[in-house]
Amino acid sequence: MKPVLLVDFGSTNTKVTAVDVENCEILGTAAAYTTVETDINNGLHDAIKVMEKTTGHLEFAETYACSSAAGGLKMISCGLVPELTAQASREASLGAGAKVWKTYSFQLTKGDMKEIEEYHPDIILLTGGTDGGNTECILYNAKMLAGLSYDCPIVIAGNRCCADDCQEILEGRTTYICENVMPRLGELNIEPTQKQIREIFLNRIVQGKGLTQAMDLMSGIIMPTPSAMLTAMELLSDGWDEILGIGELVGVDLGGATTDVYSVADGSPANTMTVIKGLQEPYTKRTVEGDIGMRYSVRGIMEAAGDRKLAKISGLARNKVNELVDYLEHHTDYIPDSEEMEKMDYALACAAVETAVARHAGSLEQVYTPCGLTYVQSGKDLRRVKYVVVTGGALIHAKHTEEIAEHALYDESNPASLRPEKAEILVDRKYILAAMGLLSKQYPQAALEIMKKEIAYYGHKE
Repeated sequence: MKPVLLVDFGSTNTKVTAVDVENCEILGTAAAYTTVETDINNGLHDAIKVMEKTTGHLEFAETYACSSAAGGLKMISCGLVPELTAQASREASLGAGAKVWKTYSFQLTKGDMKEIEEYHPDIILLTGGTDGGNTECILYNAKMLAGLSYDCPIVIAGNRCCADDCQEILEGRTTYICENVMPRLGELNIEPTQKQIREIFLNRIVQGKGLTQAMDLMSGIIMPTPSAMLTAMELLSDGWDEILGIGELVGVDLGGATTDVYSVADGSPANTMTVIKGLQEPYTKRTVEGDIGMRYSVRGIMEAAGDRKLAKISGLARNKVNELVDYLEHHTDYIPDSEEMEKMDYALACAAVETAVARHAGSLEQVYTPCGLTYVQSGKDLRRVKYVVVTGGALIHAKHTEEIAEHALYDESNPASLRPEKAEILVDRKYILAAMGLLSKQYPQAALEIMKKEIAYYGHKE
């Protein structure tokens, strides 16, 4: 047996997973409060103690960690045209595991700079223009960012013809030049920027989050937690070497503050008569709904779904729905302890999943042209995806997890939304996806075997 410890330093809880990489087995899992205000090691030791009540004492050969503690990796991105370079910069940031607070288009204003100062991001992504194209906007934005009151790392990934000029304007600040996120019109090139963002996270952000206190125990802090999740989803879908994955999938991680949605799928139009609007979507994609969460963002769920819909799902009166949402908004640590609150949480989870996946998936609209009826697709067509993988405490611990997850699927009442039509629901019941993303960096085969055993085949083991 070769035990390996995988740690996820979350904003609220530190989660630990022990695996035997030789036999591809989960040995145990546990969680404890993240003690980021004092010594982060305390929360880690607490979680290990809880786990070892089940596993007994373990001598770990290696220990790896990911983190979203203290708010995770906070970013803003700047681009030129909203539908093009601004979207490309957002895709690069989210795919690297960042929490993108805002994407600015065109020239930054004084009001924008005031917002940026108040938000105090960890990293800024500066893009704009195709190679050989517009230089005015990115140069102007570089001058505006030069006035920031603190040294925020700035990744320059725009028009290569003026990247050096941008770096000169930002002299004295921490800057990194990457390849253009959109070198040619409509062409995405986001991997070099994603790699750079992850490196900045490792080299600088970890120190700022107090995680250096835990470094002595680690073989390495590899990536932000959302990046580990995305890596796990990709591995489970694509497979490794000669071991097959399960195929195209959509992943939903429902949390208290945000809802992350992942898709590992082609997403191209099913009909050859359909025209794609905007940029070609990346095969592996992540979106974050910062206004959709079960506690801190509960108000956002009601604003998106409406109190009538929540009342219909829960079976409660509209005035009661509004009353309970007000209560949950001010009691973010509340765990349902009555039938009424369980109904409310069920309705909120259903609406959160539906809203988040609908925003992630593409849409289809009919357009009449001189040649007749044509369909225009924005985003990814996920109707043919085979699996929906769900995770997050609000889903894993729910009484009706599968029923909630089914709200990720296509709904005839919203025929324009290109959500999965007949996908099978898979549940990450042991909360291991982020851990498997971590493990895959050193032991991809073991990580894939464990996920297929614990997630893909869970329903067939009963």
